[in-house]
Amino acid sequence: MNPAKDIHVLVLAHPVQGHINPTLQFSKRLASKGLKVTFLIPISTKKFLNLVNASSIHVEYISDGFDNVEEDKLSTKEYLEHFRLSVSQSLSDFIQKHQSCQENPAKVLIYDSFDSWALDVAIEHGMHGASFFTQSCVVSCIYYLVHQGTVKLPLEAVDGQGRVLCDPPVMSVLGLNDFPSFVADVHKYPGVLDIVLGEFSNFRKAKWLLFNTFTELEEERLEYDTGYGLSLFKPEAEACLRWLDSKPPCSTVYVSFGSLASLGEDQMEELVSGLRSMKSHFLWVVRESEEKKLPLNFLQELGLDDDKKGLVVRWCNQLQVLSHGSVGCFMTHCGWNSTLEALSLGVPMVAMPQWTDQPTNATFIEEVWKAGLRVRANERGVVTGEEIESCVNEVMDGERGKEIRENSLRWKEIAKRAVDEGGSLDKNVEEFVSNVVDLCT
Repeated sequence: MNPAKDIHVLVLAHPVQGHINPTLQFSKRLASKGLKVTFLIPISTKKFLNLVNASSIHVEYISDGFDNVEEDKLSTKEYLEHFRLSVSQSLSDFIQKHQSCQENPAKVLIYDSFDSWALDVAIEHGMHGASFFTQSCVVSCIYYLVHQGTVKLPLEAVDGQGRVLCDPPVMSVLGLNDFPSFVADVHKYPGVLDIVLGEFSNFRKAKWLLFNTFTELEEERLEYDTGYGLSLFKPEAEACLRWLDSKPPCSTVYVSFGSLASLGEDQMEELVSGLRSMKSHFLWVVRESEEKKLPLNFLQELGLDDDKKGLVVRWCNQLQVLSHGSVGCFMTHCGWNSTLEALSLGVPMVAMPQWTDQPTNATFIEEVWKAGLRVRANERGVVTGEEIESCVNEVMDGERGKEIRENSLRWKEIAKRAVDEGGSLDKNVEEFVSNVVDLCT
């Protein structure tokens, strides 16, 4: 008999694509160990959600308070404060209702570390809290050191190479421009800086700290789980796979900058130039909100036939694309989920970071894991088409590309061992579940 059977936990997601999916996958993994999981999504409406394959857990939607609010008229700080107040109340109401109608109510709330205030709500209702960090350990460590005052803001270089004085030594690979943008440019993102530093405002009250990584470097993904997560956009899965099926092995570059990054028109033009000039085919995800920045007639130029050089879609199932045999390289913004997915599937990367934790992830992709190349912007902050073409061609066909491909495949094997039964990730999840069982029985 599974001792975890019927033991209930609540999981509160932060309603951003890059935060929902790892939290959802962790929830599925907990369910696979026998726990009963209720997954809470704060959101105004369900119409934008495409929830896939979540039958192993129960999903509930709670209000984020924006049904009758004009979000675009709020500053970042006002938006975040409104979200905190509204979801705190919605969460409290849900827990109260849950505890009154369940014979064996949940005693544990797992919450996204960005929403540290959720721990206070849990404690008010007699629950234990587990903070789930969706970004890399090194990025979380940077935020912690800044919060503690060990790393001073604004950042200052201490040598001619632009390095920043900080511990642990692994961060010695980081220059000023490699730190997360929220601390590298403190005046640009004041509201968001408060959130990432606030992750550590009360974390010592949490019963557990959970990280979306593992010792060797891995993602939370169940074997055979093709419905990886939740999409805030509608994937064009059939068109993508049909087009990829028509391409030779390792001949295609997959290009995607995630759900939030927005490129300037100059950068879009340079990217188009690089894609036109490089040797490989390309599959490029351009969100509907970004399409107007494409050069005139570019989509028409691509044509409609399967033998065309490139395909542009508004969204896709990224795991399906990255695991397709025709994909030989991933040009990415280096969001943590995308980075983990590429590493765990053995796909070499061309790193083109935009903001938040992405510059740090890009540096580790190139300098530490040696699983890709990072493009470099010019003096205007724009990555030229020539730079894009050069890096993609090198990864796909160059001498450094061979080494990068070997390293990528090595990370794939390490990742597989970690998620298998008895691997480092599996052991950590088992330990957490065992802790929850001991606490709740």
